[in-house]
Amino acid sequence: MTEPVFKRARSARAKQVREAAILDAARSLGRGHGVRDVTLTDIAAAVGMHKSALLRYFETREQIFLKLTAEGWREWSAALRGDLEGRAHATADEVAAVFAGTLAGRPMFCDLLAQAPMNLERNVSIDSVREFKLETFEEIALIGGELRRLLGLSELQTVDTIATATGMAGALRQMATPGPRLRELYESDPQLGHAVVEVEPRLYRILAAFLAGLEDAAS
Repeated sequence: MTEPVFKRARSARAKQVREAAILDAARSLGRGHGVRDVTLTDIAAAVGMHKSALLRYFETREQIFLKLTAEGWREWSAALRGDLEGRAHATADEVAAVFAGTLAGRPMFCDLLAQAPMNLERNVSIDSVREFKLETFEEIALIGGELRRLLGLSELQTVDTIATATGMAGALRQMATPGPRLRELYESDPQLGHAVVEVEPRLYRILAAFLAGLEDAAS
């Protein structure tokens, strides 16, 4: 039997290196194959570890991907706010476009947004869920500050806007990646043309309509 590439970490620093390598492998596999189809065995093989050894660092595959979801929230929030913070003024349509563009440009994050409530949060410890939620809420609060500044939304409206954006981004990503056989069917049958989804334009239309509705309600 071939010896695994990694030896057991003997220090806090070595443990961090192992964890980073595991997250890197899961990230790469998720981008290439889709989060749903990546197994713990796949991740272990990618880093040269036995599956039992990998479980010394993460409790489940879901915890690995939940960590990546939190990372995705931080990266998306920073990019979104980086754009919005540079604007003294913005229309609802402009904000919708920034949301749609920054989300659609992160397909794996959109995939994770769909998987998190359905699967990832359900197979980890309560402490892991709590840590993930607190990190997410921190980013939501930061984004909300920009929405209040630019559009005058209430706190509840900012939360609803972000939930709509991320929830739809996750759902649309799943619809946009049906697999080669289904995509061929959708593209070959005119009656099924609506099933062929492009994430960014549809997400933009949904968010622009949602924000326009908030504006109408306020007037």
